[in-house]
Amino acid sequence: MSATVESAKPPQKGFFGHPAALGPLFFTEFWERVSYYGMRAILLFFMYSKLSDGGLGLDPTLAKSLMSIYGASVFMSGVLGGWLADRILGSRRAVLYGGVLIMCGHIALSFPSGVGALYVSMLLITVGTGLLKPNISNMVGGLYDEKDRRRDAGFSIFYMSTNLGAVVAPLLVGTLGQKISYHLGFSVAAIGMFLALVIYIFGRKRLAAVGDAPSNPLSPEERGRVFGRIAIGAVIVAAAFVIIAVAGLFTVTLVINVISALGLILPALYFYTMIRSKQVSPVERSRVIAYIPLFIASLFFWMIEEQGSVVLADYADHRTDLHVAGLPLLASWFQTLNPGFIVVFAPLFALLWTKLGSRQPSTPVKFSLGLGLAGLSYLLMILPAALYGPDAKVSPFWLVGSFFIVILGELCLSPVGLSATTRLAPKAFGAQMLSLWFLSDAAAQGISAQIVPFATPQTEIPYFGIVGGVTVVLAVGLLFLAPSISRKMQGVD
Repeated sequence: MSATVESAKPPQKGFFGHPAALGPLFFTEFWERVSYYGMRAILLFFMYSKLSDGGLGLDPTLAKSLMSIYGASVFMSGVLGGWLADRILGSRRAVLYGGVLIMCGHIALSFPSGVGALYVSMLLITVGTGLLKPNISNMVGGLYDEKDRRRDAGFSIFYMSTNLGAVVAPLLVGTLGQKISYHLGFSVAAIGMFLALVIYIFGRKRLAAVGDAPSNPLSPEERGRVFGRIAIGAVIVAAAFVIIAVAGLFTVTLVINVISALGLILPALYFYTMIRSKQVSPVERSRVIAYIPLFIASLFFWMIEEQGSVVLADYADHRTDLHVAGLPLLASWFQTLNPGFIVVFAPLFALLWTKLGSRQPSTPVKFSLGLGLAGLSYLLMILPAALYGPDAKVSPFWLVGSFFIVILGELCLSPVGLSATTRLAPKAFGAQMLSLWFLSDAAAQGISAQIVPFATPQTEIPYFGIVGGVTVVLAVGLLFLAPSISRKMQGVD
């Protein structure tokens, strides 16, 4: 190996037996997640709280749909972020620019400026997260060789940073937001993103050449053609917007429906493009095909997991007795359960996969386990309504149990899915494949935006039963398909 290539490789030790650059990426992700999950912990309550209580006074049903479609938009924007990184910016600059936009989005909510500020904030955070989220994960993958057995453990450690930030966020931002002022809570979220940027800027040297340049840069001939298409697309979108607005058809419901549809259309187009691309080898094409059932499994998993900040958050606010041993609770604090359990159990799962080595379950089997546990977490929530009726305030431990079960599934599926995505990605679609992974979350929340209005105290049993039951059935089906999927992964598993 030449000296130039060797110097471009990041140091392979220095952070708990992992590459040194995992450290700054870990702490950048931590503070970015404090920022994002802090905002998410109070956003639903901010939207439907009365104006006199410092909220926006939106209809609760609309607020729940907006929460889901906002989440879908955030993850959907990863398509743009992945493409810009692969073709123009490189992952390193994409993360930096994304962080700046996210910080500005939180600042927009820091002032009492009404619904307009909410939509501006949503737009900035959506685009910023699309630039940051897939590309910081892509750089984690770039720290390891393809055959490095530390990869799954490394992603589990990185994933723990996400959840450490998410544990701190509701306790800090949620308490300030619900006890003092929602706008003060959003201000703290902005400070969290600022700290993430500081750590990232000062820690980038350890990355060596990882993420420094686009993996598949536009050639001079392509630039004019691509930018021309972008300009034409922008004109068409703007014209459609004007026509719909003039016709009086532009509504929040229309936006929700369009984004929900895009959440399903975009991944389908992505798979089609990669499978048909001449830049994808036959082996890479087989791996992409193997990734399709994993993608579908992750979609149904995230549909349940992401409803923790929508359906279960509303459940905490209206259906839960907010006292334990006489001590008062805040509804936003329940958002610490999922990440809190992950912080405790992620090191154990990382140790388990490392100890098992070649004897660990295959990636499809891990996905099946994760999906089945997600379904069971919703089936559990049938019991409170069945036992006590739809009007009674129930013990907070029902929510604790549901969050506990789903995080066991999350640890089987999410860090393993990130690792598998980087290994199965065609070379020409590295960062974009990470965008596709996050599109499963976008598609999931797009579907959620359509179904969460049906989650009411009166429909709890059918809602939790149907969503949870269908998910368990799919998990069993995936388990039977696991050997076939592993063969198509062409030795990557």
